[in-house]
Amino acid sequence: MGLSLLPVTDNAKTSVQRLGVFGGAFDPPHLAHVALVEAAIAQLQLDQVRVLPTGQAWHKPRQLSDAKHRLAMTRLAFAHVPQVVVDEREILRTGPSYTVDTLRELQAEYPQAQLYLLLGDDQRRALPAWHQIGEIGRIAIICAAGRDMAVRAWNERSDAPDSLPPISDTLQARIRPLDMPLMPHSATDIRVLAATEQALTGLVSPAVERYIHEHHLYRPH
Repeated sequence: MGLSLLPVTDNAKTSVQRLGVFGGAFDPPHLAHVALVEAAIAQLQLDQVRVLPTGQAWHKPRQLSDAKHRLAMTRLAFAHVPQVVVDEREILRTGPSYTVDTLRELQAEYPQAQLYLLLGDDQRRALPAWHQIGEIGRIAIICAAGRDMAVRAWNERSDAPDSLPPISDTLQARIRPLDMPLMPHSATDIRVLAATEQALTGLVSPAVERYIHEHHLYRPH
């Protein structure tokens, strides 16, 4: 794909004390993704946020769009946020893409920084099933979006899947809510609209909308 990670100087690394980490398929990246990152920067006083389009998503039941398109759209979506670095490492990684591996790498690269793992509502709901979730909670403070999205409530929901284990008290102590309004944006809905060339105004940035239409993404084959 012709992708390569840009080197980060030691001086730049030592200036980062509070590092946000936000991963996802970004297929496509929408305005709720951007709002979450902007809220986290403001509320957690983050020096930098690494936004990471996933590579081989072990948990996704469908085939993701080509990584080069998801990467390009993610860069367009976050271009106006100076604290964001769009990080390609999960796309470049071979095999299944696990968040815990990314956190370990960033911890080694930024040993002086506190890591904050940023989660949207869909990610929060699946949290107990994440690969090595205990290790994730040890490395990073987990920040879940939404005013009424306290993760403890997931354990009390009658519709919580039986297959998901409860969140341990140790992990719960590492979870903080991000204060932001619920934004019912859905990448699935956006793909459905794009498939019939409908307007995506208010769902994705104008630049991302142009990219989707210019590259005929999500059209039926």
